[in-house]
Amino acid sequence: MYAIIRDRGMQYRVEEGQVVELALMDAEIGSQVELGEVLMIGGSDKVTVGSPLVSGAKVVGKVLGTAKGDKIVVFKYKNKKRYRRRTGHRQQYTRVSISQIVG
Repeated sequence: MYAIIRDRGMQYRVEEGQVVELALMDAEIGSQVELGEVLMIGGSDKVTVGSPLVSGAKVVGKVLGTAKGDKIVVFKYKNKKRYRRRTGHRQQYTRVSISQIVG
């Protein structure tokens, strides 16, 4: 069984037992999180599509910790003016293990 969820404007396809990196949440390690915006639930024989959400459906997961993504290098320069700036950014994520899909 799988579900398509929406979390802060981004959509994810999740299955039970999968580890997903979501946008940084204010949750403690080991706590349960409930993702209620379920757009679709699918299985081996039937598919339930919400309009826009599936009523009564939710995805339950356990917070494993935080992680950092790959570094993105931002390089600005102006031609012939000796202007160069090099900065970087690493996005932070929350790792969530999907334990149950209810719906």
